[in-house]
Amino acid sequence: MPVRLLNGTEIARALRQEVALGVKELHQRHGVTPGLAAILTGDNTASATYVRNKERACQEAGVLTQTFHLPQETTERELCALVERLNQDNRLHGILVQLPLPPHLDPQRVIAALSPEKDVDALHPVNSGLLAQGRPRFVPCTPAGIQHLLLRSGYSPEWKHVVVCGRSDIVGKPLALLLMQKAPGANATVTVCHTGTRDLGSITRQADILVAAMGSPGAITADMVKEGAVVIDVGMNRVEDAFNKRGYRLVGDVAFEEVSRKAEAITPVPGGVGPMTVAMLVRNTLMAAQHSVGQA
Repeated sequence: MPVRLLNGTEIARALRQEVALGVKELHQRHGVTPGLAAILTGDNTASATYVRNKERACQEAGVLTQTFHLPQETTERELCALVERLNQDNRLHGILVQLPLPPHLDPQRVIAALSPEKDVDALHPVNSGLLAQGRPRFVPCTPAGIQHLLLRSGYSPEWKHVVVCGRSDIVGKPLALLLMQKAPGANATVTVCHTGTRDLGSITRQADILVAAMGSPGAITADMVKEGAVVIDVGMNRVEDAFNKRGYRLVGDVAFEEVSRKAEAITPVPGGVGPMTVAMLVRNTLMAAQHSVGQA
């Protein structure tokens, strides 16, 4: 039976349409339009593309968006001063600090400067703690996108063994916390693996749902996947390709062709998790605006 492709682009489009309805309702009831500030520091091409995608998604949903593009040499004091100014701006309900930052800036200090109520990427220690307690204000965008992608595709994590390969603060850790909660759409048994895991394949082969978020192209091969597993590929890696006019192509952390022959369902790269992440950012911005008027 051919593998099922989990189309994040289509599901994300439906989510943005739902957000657009929420935006209209919020404006009709309270005269408030959600607003998002995005801070892009330096000249990271991938980050710039990502921010443009977020701007486009916000515009489609009726969310106001303003991008602040700071030079590479911006100091930590200057960046934190901008964050503080945006914290006080009532027109903006969400603030996104695009990562990674230039190497001379400490991302933890910058994130800590955010108002937790405007931290729509849910990276602030307060929001991380609320997620760990099972009562999140916001869920980090990529983990939330993965959960919605699974649920809307008919693959609930409940009672399943989910193996997460990767322990980043953006994906691996919060996804594990999210799916282990005693809550609808969660209730999974979660195992987290990483670069220090011995005999990784012996663990990944146990997964009903396998999430690859390692930042390593083709790291998950067919021999590491159980027959009939659902595979979620978070990776977005550039590899050289002389036959592509750009000189490169995008691949995930999963060896797509060979794993597709064993998996029941798999996300493509691109077009899988990426669009869901963007949709969740827009959704979190709406939620932040709703919180600001006591609606949520």
